[in-house]
Amino acid sequence: MKTVDLVYCGIFATLMMIGANITSFAPFMVVGGVPITLQVFFAILAGLILGSKLGSISITVYMLIGLAGAPVFARFSGGFSQILSPTFGFIVTFIFVAYVVGKMIEKNPSKKMYIVSALTGTVISYLIGTNWMYIAYMLWFGAPDGFSYSMAWLWMMPPLPKDLILAVFAGVFGYRVQKILKVGNLR
Repeated sequence: MKTVDLVYCGIFATLMMIGANITSFAPFMVVGGVPITLQVFFAILAGLILGSKLGSISITVYMLIGLAGAPVFARFSGGFSQILSPTFGFIVTFIFVAYVVGKMIEKNPSKKMYIVSALTGTVISYLIGTNWMYIAYMLWFGAPDGFSYSMAWLWMMPPLPKDLILAVFAGVFGYRVQKILKVGNLR
């Protein structure tokens, strides 16, 4: 890895930290225990801009910093005990999102593919993260009364429009940034 790659990974790990806590100051932005954050957006951008390898490394660094105890997860949480949190599945999923999005772009770097891969990353995040959350509530976290699989998905509906709009924005923005980085030989 080049020094510039390490810097880019650090930048995206930091962006994930900021994106996780940007809504912490607005407690009404939590629906059913699920904070509405910008993490999906930054995980997608990591894959679009850094590619599959560096994108997934940067998100892994973010996860490891949080597991080591730094308060970088949503609502300024951190520590190894977060593995048992119902929303930890999303954090793990962000690594796969960055990897898959990056792989899609590496195979076809067209503007259309940037948008398609960003939307695919959003779908992956929701599918794996919501299922993890459901399993966590049912097996070890103590589900609220009347909790069901459909309720888990219902909790995910408020942030969905935001994440879909941001995915399209990430696709367009990522495409433009890559063109700039290639022209300036920064990548």
